[in-house]
Amino acid sequence: MKSVIIFCGLFAVVFYKAQQVPLNTNMKDIPVNGYVKDFGNELDPYIGTYKANYKGNEITLFITKEENKPTKRMNKSFYRDVLSIKYIVKNSSGVILQSTQNMNLDNQSFFSILSIGTMPELGQVALGYNGTNCSVGWGQINLKKLNATQISWDYYPNNMLLDEATCPSGTDTTVYLPHTKGLIFTKQ
Repeated sequence: MKSVIIFCGLFAVVFYKAQQVPLNTNMKDIPVNGYVKDFGNELDPYIGTYKANYKGNEITLFITKEENKPTKRMNKSFYRDVLSIKYIVKNSSGVILQSTQNMNLDNQSFFSILSIGTMPELGQVALGYNGTNCSVGWGQINLKKLNATQISWDYYPNNMLLDEATCPSGTDTTVYLPHTKGLIFTKQ
């Protein structure tokens, strides 16, 4: 009986390991309940706190790595290693315009910024942004590691039409993140 339990335990470990696939695995090749793992630690160089100024606002990014994050895409559930970005945007007077620093974004669709893949040939990581209230500003953010202390930010927001049915009047739909290309953030 003891050998059967040991065999089952070893089988479970081997089976789980077999379900691990590297970052950038094509969606069709990710097994259901598989694990898209950062085997080469490609995400690690981006981890940290970064600051930049843009149009009079100070933007602080808090970039962390989350391992084994539950994900559902295209009716497929799996796990993955991701970069997660929370941020604070302050105006020139130091007033906070928007902050996600203390938000629990696991159960919130808006404001979430998570990596969706790396572009090794460009030395970049791509992140999906779910947008602010009513999904305004959703799109892609690309980060490029320039050196040990600096990253470059490119933000490509998508457009959408809003009406009372999709977004109640009076909702703050301002996108405070910098809509620009090549903004340099410096590690703190």
